[in-house]
Order: sequence, then C-alpha cells, then structure tokens
Amino acid sequence: MDLFEKCFRPSAADEARARGVYPYFHALESRQDTEVIMEGKRRIMLGSNNYLGLTTNPEVIEAGIEAYKTYGSGCSGSRFLNGTLSLHLELEAELAKFLGKGAVMTFSTGFQSNLGIISALVGKNDYVIMDRENHASLYDGCKLSYGTMLRYRHNNMEELEKCLQRVPETAGCLIVTDGVFSMGGDIAKLPEICALAEKYGARVMVDDAHGLGVIGKGGRGTASYFGLEDKVDIYMGTFSKSLASLGGYMAADARVIDYAKHCSRPFIFSASMTPASAAAALTALKILERDPSLPEKLQENARYMRQRLRDKEIKMRSGGGEQIPIIPIYTYEMFRTLQVTTELYDKGVYVNSSLPPAVGPNECLIRTSLMATHTHELIDEAVDIIAEVLKEQGV
Repeated sequence: MDLFEKCFRPSAADEARARGVYPYFHALESRQDTEVIMEGKRRIMLGSNNYLGLTTNPEVIEAGIEAYKTYGSGCSGSRFLNGTLSLHLELEAELAKFLGKGAVMTFSTGFQSNLGIISALVGKNDYVIMDRENHASLYDGCKLSYGTMLRYRHNNMEELEKCLQRVPETAGCLIVTDGVFSMGGDIAKLPEICALAEKYGARVMVDDAHGLGVIGKGGRGTASYFGLEDKVDIYMGTFSKSLASLGGYMAADARVIDYAKHCSRPFIFSASMTPASAAAALTALKILERDPSLPEKLQENARYMRQRLRDKEIKMRSGGGEQIPIIPIYTYEMFRTLQVTTELYDKGVYVNSSLPPAVGPNECLIRTSLMATHTHELIDEAVDIIAEVLKEQGV
C-alpha cells in the first residue's frame, strides 16, 4: 500500500471546506489583542490565551527588541551545549522565586516541556496516572516515557484511588493533572489529589499552562489557589499564555531539576528559547509580580461575561470557577458548531470550536476566552452577537 494513500481519502476537513465552515488557519494581520484584524476585517478576539493582555505591552515588546540587539536572533544550539544565555538563567531564577520552588528549567515550547518532564522522570518500572481530560502534550509525554500509564475519568477521585491501588509498592508513581483544564475551564480537585498522593506515596505534577497568571495569590497558579504549594512536587507552565511569549518551564526541587536537565531528551536535543522570547517572558513575569491587579481584572471580566451570558439564557458548560476566563458554550452537534463559529467570525467575533475527540459526541462547544484588557463594552458587543447567532442556528 502507498504510504500517502490515507492523505487522499475524504476527510472531515474536506467536508467542512465544502460546506464553507472550515474554522482553522485564519490569518491574523495585527497584534494579538482584544480586537484584531483578521483577513482584512475587525474581529473581537475571544479565542486567545493572552490572558493578561501583555502581548501588546510596550515594556514586553521593547525587551524583545533589546534582546535581539544584544544576543542576536537565536542561540543556534541546545541549553546543554552552547545555547544557555544569562537571560535564561535570570528567567529561571526569577520564576523559581515567584513560584516558591527550589529551581526552574525552561524549554523552547510548552508542548516540549511536558514531553521532557514526564519522559525524564517516569522510567520503565514506574507508573504515571492521568486525568482523561489532560492536555495532549501530557499524553505524548507518557508515550515517550517507558512507564505504565493509567487513566481516570475527569476529576473522578474514586477512579484515581483505584488506579493508585493498582501501582505496585516497588514502583514509582506520578499523578499528572491540568490545573485549569484548557477546554472546560474547570479546576482540578487538587486537595483530594494531594491527599491521595500522600496516602499512596505518589508524587504530583500540575500542568498550570492555564493557571499561571489566572488564579492563585498574585497569579501564582492552582497550587497557590488551594494553598498546596508544599504538596505539589512539580509545576509545569507555558510562556505563551499569561506571559506573552513562547516557551515552557518545569519548577521543582533543585535536585529534581538537576536530574531532569541531564536526562530529558527533549531538553538536551532541542535548541534553546530565542533571546527575544526569554526577555519577553521575563519582562511579563516582572510586570505580573508588581501588578497583581492584572489577574484580578481578568477574573472580574470572567464573572461579568458569565453573568451577561446568563442574562441571555445561554447554556455554558459548568464546572469551572466563576473567575476562570475560559468560558465554553454548548453548541452540541459538530457541523452546527462549525456553522456557529463561521457565523460569529463573519459577524466580527473570533472563537474556537471544541469538537470530538476533545469533547464527547453531541457535546460540542464554542470555547471563548477573555483577557484582562477586555472592556465591558467589548464583552457586551460580543455577547450580543453570540446570542444573535445562537438563536439563528437554533441552539
């Protein structure tokens, strides 16, 4: 059989294109902001993870420009060899201090961070236990490791305990969960997870890509939100969301970080973060440190939009806290969801479609997400358009 034969079979993407509702790869022609120019037209941006709105912050932009001037455009090597900059070390030290962990190591992307952390720490005789709604990169990290993966239903603590009971006493075990889940916007049951981990001698890792800058004291994330900083062994996060850059990190005990630096193949064999990315992330972090009102404004916007949606009798997926800026709205059937997304786009609101397998059959959503820099006026305008389109589509 020809290897490429599968590439030419009819696909869901082909059908979506034929129906005129293909939702991907729209070209952005302006900065990532609350309002953007996309394919020549103004759109209210409700589909970005730029939670604190710092991608357009003059300090962040200037820091990136100065890093280009000082260090050049790239590092041309891995952190393990010639690719470590003083900027990387400063960013890691500042982030470790902010999170209250012994040390931090940075990766070139968030996806790579999860590959690098799990594959380095989970060996062939170890177990890793996963929430079924964890991010895809966490699952790929499990595939890259030599350990045994077990899964439990989303936020189901009884199933988590059953998984823990299957782990031999002689095996190491890592429980991995998103802090704030990227599709549903709900928060992990971290107190229960940490209690079970202590009961069965497991370690805990939280992917806080959507928690950093969003919840917790001054935006310190999910462990801080629950007061469990000393119970979570590993924090993972990204720079591409609240910190307005590109890259990711692992925060843990200094000895654990040192081990991972010498064993993580995605870390050792990938080029390091560009100078501009590191400088932008560092500057965004310093802005967050000095201005804890940013996550507070973000949370206030989330509460405001949820209330506006309730006023319009629009059904949202429950489970997320009122303050979480990820607000999923039910649209149920796949092609109707794509039609809603397309109509919203045409009327000037950009949202994301959540389709199977990310959600269950007939549980499709449009995923909206807010920034601290959205105004109430923009939220009102967007909600009015969403309500109009949902009514037209019979949702």
